[in-house]
Amino acid sequence: MTSIEAPAAAQPAAGPRLPLVLRFALREMRTGIKGFGVFVACVALGVGAIAGVGALSDALNAGFEGQGEVILGGDITLSRMHRRASAEERSRLEQWGRVSETATMRASARTLDESEQTLVELKAVDGAYPLAGAIELEGGRSFDALTRAGGAVVHPILLERLGVAVGDSIRLGSATVPILGIVAREPDTIADRVTYGARVFVSLATLETTGLVQPGSLVRWRYALSIADRSTAGLAALRELAQRALAEAGFIIADRRNPSPQVTRTLERLRQFLTLVGLTALLVGGVGVANAVATFIERRRKVIATYKSVGANGGTIFAIFLTQVLLIAAIGIVLGLALGLLVPLVLDNLYGEALPIRAVVTVSPWSLVIAAVYGILVSLLFALWPLGRAETVRAGVLFREEVADERQWPKRRIVALTVLAGVALIAFAILSSGSTLTAIYFTAAVVVVFAVFIAFGTLVTVLARRMPRPKPAEAALAVGNIGAPGGLTRSVVLSLGAGLSLLVAVALTDASLLEELSTRLPQQSPNYFVLDIPKGEREAFGAVVHREAPEAVIDEAPMLRGRIVRVNGTPAEEIKASGDAEWVLRGDRGLTFSETVPKGSRMVAGAWWPTDHEGEALVSFEDELAARLGLGVGDSVTVNVLGRNITARIANLREVKWENMTINFVMVFSPNTLKAAPYNLLATITLPKEATLAQEAQLARALAKTFPSVTTIRVKDAVNAFEAVFAKVMVAVRIAGSVTLAAGALVLAGALATAQRRRIKQAVILKTLGATRRRILVSHFVEYLMLACLTAVLATLLGSVAAWIAVTQVMGLEFAFSALAVAEALAIAIGLVAVLGGLGTWQVLRAPAVPYLRSE
Repeated sequence: MTSIEAPAAAQPAAGPRLPLVLRFALREMRTGIKGFGVFVACVALGVGAIAGVGALSDALNAGFEGQGEVILGGDITLSRMHRRASAEERSRLEQWGRVSETATMRASARTLDESEQTLVELKAVDGAYPLAGAIELEGGRSFDALTRAGGAVVHPILLERLGVAVGDSIRLGSATVPILGIVAREPDTIADRVTYGARVFVSLATLETTGLVQPGSLVRWRYALSIADRSTAGLAALRELAQRALAEAGFIIADRRNPSPQVTRTLERLRQFLTLVGLTALLVGGVGVANAVATFIERRRKVIATYKSVGANGGTIFAIFLTQVLLIAAIGIVLGLALGLLVPLVLDNLYGEALPIRAVVTVSPWSLVIAAVYGILVSLLFALWPLGRAETVRAGVLFREEVADERQWPKRRIVALTVLAGVALIAFAILSSGSTLTAIYFTAAVVVVFAVFIAFGTLVTVLARRMPRPKPAEAALAVGNIGAPGGLTRSVVLSLGAGLSLLVAVALTDASLLEELSTRLPQQSPNYFVLDIPKGEREAFGAVVHREAPEAVIDEAPMLRGRIVRVNGTPAEEIKASGDAEWVLRGDRGLTFSETVPKGSRMVAGAWWPTDHEGEALVSFEDELAARLGLGVGDSVTVNVLGRNITARIANLREVKWENMTINFVMVFSPNTLKAAPYNLLATITLPKEATLAQEAQLARALAKTFPSVTTIRVKDAVNAFEAVFAKVMVAVRIAGSVTLAAGALVLAGALATAQRRRIKQAVILKTLGATRRRILVSHFVEYLMLACLTAVLATLLGSVAAWIAVTQVMGLEFAFSALAVAEALAIAIGLVAVLGGLGTWQVLRAPAVPYLRSE
C-alpha cells in the first residue's frame, strides 16, 4: 500500500519544511473554518469572560497601586481607635515626614429646630489635609478656607435628607455649624472605613467644640505621612521602623503600595469567583466544541477514508485533525483575549467617573496565560473524544454515504488523554485560585451539574423512545424527534441547564438574603442602635427613652475598640488564617466585658467566670471563628486597647446568633480586664411592634436633643445600606451568570445547525407525504417547548439545592424560595429555545426540496 509520505526525490532541495502533520492540517484549512463558527464563538466567549475579569482586575489593581498615595492620603498612614497620638508619638511622626491628622466618627446631624436628623460620617481634618490629591468642591471654592472659617463642607445627599441648603446651619453634637460648601470629590474615601451616612468635613478645632469626643468615644484617629525617601525601599524601611518603634501603641499601619488591604482582598476574591464562573461558561461552551468537532469529522468522512486508503494510520489521522482543531481553538482564544482586553477600556470610558478609582489599562501576562490555558484545556477536553472515535472507524464504512450511528469508544490512549485533560483542568482551576477550598467546591459542583444534565438528557431520550406516541401527529412527531438518535435532546438539556442552574442559584440566594434583611430581621430586631452613651448618663438615658416610649426595651453593653496583636504569642500579621476568618485579625474589633453570658449567645465549651472574678484576664471567643483560627479553651489572645496590650486566656467558646441583632461581640472579656478603661455604652432600643414611624422619629429627636454626643442609628437604615452594597455585587454575579447562559445559547444554536441537514430531509419527506408547513412548525414548537420546560424544571431543582446549601450551610440564614426566580428561569429557557428553534425551523421550511430528494 502506498505510504502517505511523498518520495524523497519529490521534495525541494533546500528550505525549511513544516512537519507533515502541520502541513496537512494547514491544507485542510484552506477552505476556511466553515462549520466551526460556534466552536470559535464558544471558546472566544469563555476565554473572553475569564480574560475580561482578569484584565479588569489588573486595571483596577494597577490604578489602586498607581494612585496609592492619593487613595491613602500620603505615603504611609497610622490609625487607631479612641486615643489621639500623644505629644511624644506626634514628635516621632514629625521626625519621619510631614504629618496630617484626621479624626473620623459617626454622629447625628440635626436641623436647628430638631425636626430632622440623619446619621453622618464626621471627618475632622487639620490644615495639612490632604497631603496627596485634593478635595474638589462645587463651584471651585476653597476647601481650606471654608473649614478654617469654622464651617462644614458636606456631601449633597445631606442637604436632601435634612432639607437644608448651603448657608444654613446644622447641629453637630452641642455645636451649631454653618454649611459653607458641597463636596464634589474627595481623594481618600476608599482608605476610610465603610460609611453609612453622608460625609461631613469640619476642622479639628470645630470638632472640639461639638463635645462629641469624650473618653471612650468611637473616634478613629489617623495620621498620614509624606516622606522624603519615596522609593519602595525607603517606604518599606520606614514601615518596619514604625512597626518596631510603635509596637505597643496599637496603630494599624498601611502604605501606598497597598492603600486598602480590605479592598484589595475584596477585588481578588471577586476576581477569583468571576473567573470560576467564566470557566463554567467555557465548559458549557465545550459542549459546542464537541458538537462542532463531531460534525466536522462527519463531514470529512471521505477525506479520512482517502487518508486511510493511501496508508495513513489512525494516529496520523488523529494528529492531523487534532492539529487543525487546536489551530481553530487558537483563533477563538486570540479573539477571546482581545475581547477580554476591551473590557477595562469600555468600562473606563463608560463608567470611569463613577468608579471609586481610575482604572489604569494594563494587563499582567499571568491573566492572559490563565485565560489561554483554560481555553486550550477545555478545547482538548471536549475535542479529544470525537476525534479519537474517528480513527477507529473502518475505511469501508467511511466510504458509505450514510451509516448507522456508531457509539463505540475511542482507543484507550484517547480515553487516557481525555481523562488527563480533565484532571489538568481541575488542577489548574484549583491551583490558580487563591481560595483552594472554594475552587474545589465550585469544580465539584460543575462536575455534578454536568453529570446530572448528561444523565437527564439520556433519560429523556430513552423515555421518549419507549413512550407511546400521542394521537396528534404534531405531538407524535415531536416525541419522536426527542427520542431520535443524534437528536437535540442532550445538547439542549446540557447547554441550557448549566447556565439556568447558575442563574437560579444566584437569584434564589439573592432573594433569600433580601428576604432576611428586609422582612425578617426588622421584625425580630431592635429599632435603634445607640452609640457613645456616656457611662455616667446611663440612668438619664433610660429615663428619656421610657418617657417617650414607656414600653421600650433597652439592652446595653460597654463598648471599646481594640485590635488583636498576638494569638498564642504569634504576631497577628504572621498568622495565615482562612479567608472567612482573616478579617478578625485585621483592623479594630468591638470589645466588651460582661459578668454573664450575653443574650443571643450559648456556651459550647469551657465555663463562664464568676461574677466576682478578680484573677487573670479571661475572654470568651465566638466558636466558629475560634475553630477557623485554630483556637480553643486555654489558648491566649493579646489585644491592644487604648495603646495597652492585654493578654487574656480563652475561658470558653460561645455560639452566637448574629441574625437576631442583639448586642454581641466576637470577644467578651471578664469585667476585671477592661472595666477600669474609659468606655462608653452601646445600647439597643426595641419598641413595641405597633409603634409608628412618627413615634420612632420622636424618640430619636428626644435623644438627640438631650444627649448631643449620642449617635442614633436606625436599624432599617443600616439594613438598607447593606442592601445597596449587596445589590452592586449581585449585579456583577448576574452578569457573569448571563455569560454562562450565553454560552449555552451558542451551544444550542450550534446543535440546531448540526441537526439542520437531518431536519431538512425530514421536512422534505413530510411535505412530500402531504404535511403542511404549519404542521411541521407546530411539531418543532412542541418539541422545543417540551425540552425547554424539562430543562428549566431540572435547572430549578439544582439551582434551588445549590442556593439552599449556600444560604443555610454557608451563610447560616433561612432559605426563602422565590417563585419569581423560577418564573424567570422558565421564561429565559422557553424564550431562548423558541427564538433559536424558530430560526432553525424557518431555515428548514425554506430549504428547496429537489436537491435532497435527489440525495444531492
